Order: sequence, then structure tokens, then C-alpha cells
Amino acid sequence: MQLIDNKEVSIILGKALEIIYKRYQPIFDSLKFSTYLLWKRKSPVFGFAIIIVLILSAIFAPYLAPYQTDDYIGKRISGPSRDHLLGVDHLGRDLFSRVIYGSRISIKVGVLAVGLSLSIGTFLGLISGFYGKFLDNIIMRAMDIMMSLPYILLAILIATVLGPSLENAILAIGIVRIPRFARLARGSSLSVKELQYIEASHAVGASNFRIIRKDVLPNIIGPVIVYATLSLGDAILGAAVLSFLGLGAQPPIPEWGAMLNEAQKFITIAPYLSIFPGIAIFLTVLGFNLFGDGLRDILDPKSKR
Repeated sequence: MQLIDNKEVSIILGKALEIIYKRYQPIFDSLKFSTYLLWKRKSPVFGFAIIIVLILSAIFAPYLAPYQTDDYIGKRISGPSRDHLLGVDHLGRDLFSRVIYGSRISIKVGVLAVGLSLSIGTFLGLISGFYGKFLDNIIMRAMDIMMSLPYILLAILIATVLGPSLENAILAIGIVRIPRFARLARGSSLSVKELQYIEASHAVGASNFRIIRKDVLPNIIGPVIVYATLSLGDAILGAAVLSFLGLGAQPPIPEWGAMLNEAQKFITIAPYLSIFPGIAIFLTVLGFNLFGDGLRDILDPKSKR
């Protein structure tokens, strides 16, 4: 059997990519135009740059950090210097290394918490908006009860019941954001299901599951993606608050909120221990918020002010 040479493989791949491009050309054109609009705005680009730096820091943390997070170098409460860019904490650990490794935990918290709330909340909102009536009342009243409590207070309550740990903090943050995704998905579903192409799908005998999956979900996903991007910063901030209160990540995990908790005892003699983790939280939340605002203007034109 004769093997296919590289030239034939290249031709086959080229034809396959051409077929894919022609089939999904409207999607690619829309994506290209959205990217163009995004790059015309300075604030989303700045936010995107912050996110890229955060992701690269998380990926290359072992190469960027001069020490491991639990390396004790002998010095204690030493300010920024050439050897230790952000100083040394009260246990003799390099603060720059811990802040760099903390980016990994922040990304993990944001992705998992928002992923949990997005998947469950969007599902509940789709079901509630599409079927309506009794099911809609049950789901939405449950969401109203959850939203009647302040966001962070409900997260503290859940984390207290589950116990202090990073995993439970992620679960708590994810649970408290479910109602917001559910209400967003429900509102979009209510407007989409009244459109003519939904009636046409019913007329040809399409099942409810197929209509939800093929017709409703793709047309409400834009606002959901925008809100998910904005929620990433809130989730990271919420987890930092829980860790600061002792309900999230526990020492010696290099989570920025937990680092602030440890540093509060030394705020007068070593303020840098609080300043640098605080700046990391601030820039991360700012980056996701700026980028999310840019996506909102592009993917959800109705929200433009």
C-alpha cells in the first residue's frame, strides 16, 4: 500500500479548510468584524493585555518565579530589593514568587466558578423561559429567594456551611451567581421563542430539545458570554474576599486574598505585604471588566449607552 506523500496531504488539508471556510464564512466574517471593532477601542485592548499577562504568568510561573512558594530563604520582613523584587514576607518567603503563582489560583477560581454558574444558570433560564407557566414560576421564585440576600453575604453563608477551603469557596461563588445567569437566559429566551423561525420549527415537527439546542441557545449566547466575561473578575474578587475572611484558600496556598489575610498583622511595619497582592487583585478585576465592556458593546448592541 502506497503512503500519501506530504504534497498530497497538504492539498487535502487545503481543500478541507476551504470547504470549512465556505460553510462557516458568515461566522468568520462576523468574528473578523467584531475583532476589528474591539481593537478600535483602547480600554478593551488594555483589559485584554492585562488578561494575557495574567494567563502568561500562570503558564510560565515556574520560569518567572525565582523561588517556589514554600521556599524559606532566611530573611523575614524584608522590603523590595534587587534579589527580591516585591520583598520577603514574615515567614521568609519571596513575595514576587507567591504573587506570580497566585495568578494560577485566580484563573482556576474564575473559570471554575463562572463555568459552574454559567452552565447551571443558563440551563435553568432556558427551561424557564421556553416552557414558562408553572415551571417558570418555580425556578424564578427560587432564583428570587437567592437574589434577595446580598451576593457576598450568601457566599459567606455557603462557605461557612461547607467549611473553609479553596474548593468550597469556588463552589460558593459559583452557586451565588447562578440566579444572574438564569434571569439573563430566561429574558433572552422569552424574546427569542416568539420569533417566526421558532414557530416554523414547531410547524415542521421539531422537538423542543432540538429547538432549544439549535434555535434558542445560539441566539442568546452573546449576552451570556459577555456577562460571563464580566463575572470572571467578580468571581476572583469574591474568592479573594472569602480567603481574606478565612473561609477560602488556607495558608500556605499562595492565593491573593489569603496573602492579604496573613499580611494584615504587619500592615504598619510592612505595608508592601498588603499592597502588592491588592494591586494584583485590582488589575485582574479591572482587566476582565474592561474587556467584558468591550465585548458587550460588540456582541450585545442593545446594551450600548
